[in-house]
Amino acid sequence: MSLINFCPNNILIIRLSAIGDIIMASALIPALKSAFPEARLTWLTEEINVDLLQGNPTLENVLVWPRQRWRKMRKEGRYWQVIRETYAFVKALRQLKFDLVLDIQGLLKSAVWAYLSGSKTRIGLGSREGSQWLMTLTMDTRTETPYIGGEYLKLATALGSNREQFQMDIRPSGKVNQDTMELLTQSGITGGFAVICPFTTRPQKHWFEERWAELAHRFSEERGLQVVMLGGPADKESAARIAAISPGLVNLAGDTQLIQCAAIIQHAVLVVGVDTGLTHLGIAMKTPTLALFGSTRPYLETGFQRAKVLYQPLVCSPCKRHPTCEGRFDCMKQHTVENIMAETTKLLETDI
Repeated sequence: MSLINFCPNNILIIRLSAIGDIIMASALIPALKSAFPEARLTWLTEEINVDLLQGNPTLENVLVWPRQRWRKMRKEGRYWQVIRETYAFVKALRQLKFDLVLDIQGLLKSAVWAYLSGSKTRIGLGSREGSQWLMTLTMDTRTETPYIGGEYLKLATALGSNREQFQMDIRPSGKVNQDTMELLTQSGITGGFAVICPFTTRPQKHWFEERWAELAHRFSEERGLQVVMLGGPADKESAARIAAISPGLVNLAGDTQLIQCAAIIQHAVLVVGVDTGLTHLGIAMKTPTLALFGSTRPYLETGFQRAKVLYQPLVCSPCKRHPTCEGRFDCMKQHTVENIMAETTKLLETDI
């Protein structure tokens, strides 16, 4: 039985951040299209995530909440300009006449836009911070499945889609692919290459810099693979340290857009990363991927035979934001270079 008793014509998906969740939630695009083939789909997000979504031909539109720009304007005292732009934004949102809004972030900042859209049917996923009071219907995120993006799969199923249609959907354009191949050539990539994704927002999710360096060396020496390191602008300092002890490593951390990272990963032989959006991209792009989890465990089942989660729980696992190991990160220490080499060999030998 579906959550709703009508067939929507115009659906708004709201997920403003974070990158990893937007990648996983992109599976809602084909899932919703399969359930409601005639419906127009629009996504509302923040500026940083736009390039991940705007190339998707299934989306009618990608709307941008200019949060950072409005914040800057407020700091500069341009309050009336913020008010005018907010009014215009709300007016434009209402003119689109959405008959179903899905707030899949579940926060007050996302629920406000759902409410201001004027839609009479607003479904909140995991609604909290008072956002539930702005919804007409809410759904909790609890799920029995360890599948990647399990909470979004739960919503898709409740709306009448099926698991087979729930596939992450990030699509670099032909121009992005062309530009990315030129970038790789300019960076000295001449053959098969592996991608490493060492960085994320919390130190307890990180693996160790010296182990990344050893892994890169072994990929090069034993597999004949060049190694590309990806990350964001905030990761440049850490990336420079790894690059300094990794001869031959191609360090592109902070030098690519998100959609370029998707294209690089799509062309890679292999991806190894921690719990970060770029690792999830490996699975989305159907590249053999090994995910190293410890303090977090967002999923265990990837839905792709050539992608695997390495997770060895301890008594304290997963500690999430509250580690008790006094900075030792014991869970991540269990991931050895030797084990990763063995597991990646299995992935590369697996038949699809």
